[in-house]
Amino acid sequence: MTIYAIPTLLLVKQVVSLIKLKNGQHITFLDTPGHEAFTAMRARGAKVTDIAIIIVAADDAVMPQTVEAINHAQAAGVPMIFAINKCDKPGANPDKIKEQLSNMNILVEDWGGKYQSQDISAKKGDGVFELLEKVLLEAELLELKANPNRKAKGSIIESSLDKGRGYIATVLVSDGTLRMSDIVLAGTAHGKIKAMFNERGQRIKEAKPGEPALILGLNGAPQAGDEFNVMESEQKAREIAARREQLQREQSIRTKKHVGLEEIGRRLAIGDFKELNIIVKGDVDGSVEALSDSLLKLSTENIQINVIHKAVGAISDSDILLAEASDAIIVGFQVRPTATARKMAEKEEIDIRLYSIIYDAIEEIKAAMAGMLAPELKEEVTATLEVLQTFRITKVGTVAGCIVREGKIKRSNKVRVIRDGIVIHTGDLASLKREKDDVKEVGVNTECGLNLRSYNDIVEGDIIEAFEEVEIKKEL
Repeated sequence: MTIYAIPTLLLVKQVVSLIKLKNGQHITFLDTPGHEAFTAMRARGAKVTDIAIIIVAADDAVMPQTVEAINHAQAAGVPMIFAINKCDKPGANPDKIKEQLSNMNILVEDWGGKYQSQDISAKKGDGVFELLEKVLLEAELLELKANPNRKAKGSIIESSLDKGRGYIATVLVSDGTLRMSDIVLAGTAHGKIKAMFNERGQRIKEAKPGEPALILGLNGAPQAGDEFNVMESEQKAREIAARREQLQREQSIRTKKHVGLEEIGRRLAIGDFKELNIIVKGDVDGSVEALSDSLLKLSTENIQINVIHKAVGAISDSDILLAEASDAIIVGFQVRPTATARKMAEKEEIDIRLYSIIYDAIEEIKAAMAGMLAPELKEEVTATLEVLQTFRITKVGTVAGCIVREGKIKRSNKVRVIRDGIVIHTGDLASLKREKDDVKEVGVNTECGLNLRSYNDIVEGDIIEAFEEVEIKKEL
């Protein structure tokens, strides 16, 4: 039996564990991250499990990710049990959580509904045993059964590339028994199982229905969520994998968006359109998928994010060459570049950003996108002057004797000449004097003399408006 737990804490990958109870029964728990970026991971979890445990904090509320998890479980037709956590904390109010669930047409048994719920404390362990009993009761009612005497099939929970062991995949057997030396086909990857480990890293020879296993021997990293099957021969597995890879390649070419006249016209209309190409590398497939999806969602009308390549494993020389050819930056999540890749990146000046927390990666890329936008120029009026008298000076031109009515005029300001409410000239100051001395600024209610560069048509009664242009950083 497989249980799906929706947690409130943030992880970076799916965690699967097998729990043995005192009565000899087993429950497999699949734990997934609660962060909004891991939507696809939660959706997969709901599909591959038999019962979903929705965990909600008693001192908080039913959060958007919890609502999303409930929707995933309902869409997959998976029964739900609600675990209301942190009931030992001051201010905890389980009834408030049950009330919010009732507003979503989900009534727990305490409120006359069909859904089981249990108040627990993960810190103290209170209510956990009772929760497990309710899980077993739900399983008995569902009459969950599987045939262990057949070739195994199931789902890929996670995959990664280990430097010493090669490609490894965490699988969850849904039917049959998975054994050592079985030939496995999962997506475009295939291979003969060379070694099997349980969730505690101990070597095992077989995995029965509902049990997780970590397998070695595949020739690639299958995608999380792919189904795996045990094949009769390695040749047949190789043929199917090659055909799938070909179809996948054709599909990616067909679905590639080409820039047409309408798109070019839209970009020209916007005027300030930019593209940011990104290569994503991560330690496990689920993290790569979540980070890629989150980065693509950052695209705006002005900036288009393109994830041109994503894969598991260390940042390699080929990634640097691709980044150089496509003018891309490399985002590494829980991985590092190889020694040769690092030297090549320094030589070619390729930007490599390394992260361990998904929040940091998303926020930094978002900040970089904001920096790509050209700032807006906004005019701020700094002073208003009235022309009291004009003088004509040889080789200088017209000098205006003014008084500052409002604000403060600076020598670096631009100015407008306004006559009868109409702007007749906009330009720069040639000089700014206080009595006979050149000054940098003149304050309010102070007289001064000024003349404009390449403009002499100033008369008494004109209003001179001083202003400066301020750059305002655009935000996404």
